[in-house]
Amino acid sequence: MSLVARHLEAQGIATIVVGSARDIVEECGVARFLFVDYPLGNPTGKPDDADDHRFIVSTALDVLESAILPRTTVQAPVHWGNDDWRDAFMPVTDENRAFLMAQGDKRRAAQAAGK
Repeated sequence: MSLVARHLEAQGIATIVVGSARDIVEECGVARFLFVDYPLGNPTGKPDDADDHRFIVSTALDVLESAILPRTTVQAPVHWGNDDWRDAFMPVTDENRAFLMAQGDKRRAAQAAGK
């Protein structure tokens, strides 16, 4: 999505990216980014929470209108309610560290073989 936004911006079309993967989106260099500190897959709010959806979309439109510098990032003033999701989302622990490293090595080898 970030690369699409950059292409549209190059064509003179203003964009705002709303997302939860701050490091990835900022690395892509989008013009305007509303960072929502929610679990991946929920950038516009909690499921079935229309008030949350409206607030986040309204905030995004405000950022779209008011951002004057390139690569503007604004953090949405929202909170998921608890941080339990952080502990359950892709944890790296002593128990799974070797497995995850092996999986990464396997993926990189497959990518290198496909080049």
